[in-house]
Amino acid sequence: MAALQPGGEIKVLNAKRVAGKSLAFCGLLFFAAAAGAQARNLVTNNYQSDWTRIAIPPTHPVSDIAQWHIDPATKTIVCDGNGGHEWLRFNREFGDFRLHVEWRFTKLEGNPHYNSGVFFRNDADGTIWHQAQTSPEGGYLFGETLIGGKKTSFNLMKDMKENRVKPAGEWNAYDIECRKDTCTLAVNGAVVNTLHTDVTKGYVGLESEGFRIEFRKIEMEDLR
Repeated sequence: MAALQPGGEIKVLNAKRVAGKSLAFCGLLFFAAAAGAQARNLVTNNYQSDWTRIAIPPTHPVSDIAQWHIDPATKTIVCDGNGGHEWLRFNREFGDFRLHVEWRFTKLEGNPHYNSGVFFRNDADGTIWHQAQTSPEGGYLFGETLIGGKKTSFNLMKDMKENRVKPAGEWNAYDIECRKDTCTLAVNGAVVNTLHTDVTKGYVGLESEGFRIEFRKIEMEDLR
């Protein structure tokens, strides 16, 4: 794991230092201040303690390459995609929520297989995970969840109502809403997938998987 440092880059730290109560406490302070408000942007001046890099799978080490760049002034997160497969976790669990995220890939020549995603209701290290896929093939939900108390893989690509993802270089909007055991994904204004799961709380985050991608307007509404 790793934590953000000045300059908007991430450097590797001892996992015991970043996985403890202090990070969760920072997240609680942020949302305590937001009580009574509606959606709040997750990119704040406290981004160094708000976000943590975690390798995929979590047993692997995090790369020394600082591939994530956070700008609290513009409230954007950019991933260069050159530091290995991992996710950037926001260090606070959510139960019921609405999450809005806008994203776009940097357009490349040829026919690249763009790949990234937005995580939600993950456990702390991502062993249990739920992802809204970001790719030219469409936005859909897949992952490894708990159903009937058992870890279960799922992929709702075939259940996707339509492919509403815009081409690389154009901004897309994802809206993920979870209430109790039901989560929905809306892509550019229309719901395309619905998921039922036993997992009723967890962490949100962003994925790095080999391509440069920008994220903006990362806005969370806590529905507790």
